[in-house]
Amino acid sequence: MIYGTEALIPIEIGEPSTRYVQETEESNDEEMRVNLDLLEGRREYALIRMEVQKQVIEQYYNRKARLIFFKIGDFVLKKVFQSTKAANSGKLSPTWEGPYRVCDIEGKGAYELETMDGKVLPSHWNAVHLKRYYF
Repeated sequence: MIYGTEALIPIEIGEPSTRYVQETEESNDEEMRVNLDLLEGRREYALIRMEVQKQVIEQYYNRKARLIFFKIGDFVLKKVFQSTKAANSGKLSPTWEGPYRVCDIEGKGAYELETMDGKVLPSHWNAVHLKRYYF
């Protein structure tokens, strides 16, 4: 209640808005057709922006990343993980083990390793977890 009278919104009074007065079914259909025509262009624009954003992120990552590549026959050390450490090894245990020989390149930084005896390790190793070994 405002000043003794009940508050009413404009629709209850019957005062039409300009948006409602100027809107007709034909203009609404025409506007829908225009929006549908523009929809494909907006999708293409969004895809282009997404690709540009991915390229910018990739360039940023490649600038910061230190990518290491090995050749077949290179000797490497393999990182020792907490799950592969011996049960009674302490904090002074070695963090790298090896040397191993790179016997195959699996692509995208994955390598297959073999021991000095020629026994192939069961899994592939990422270059992030390897470092070059010099005799």
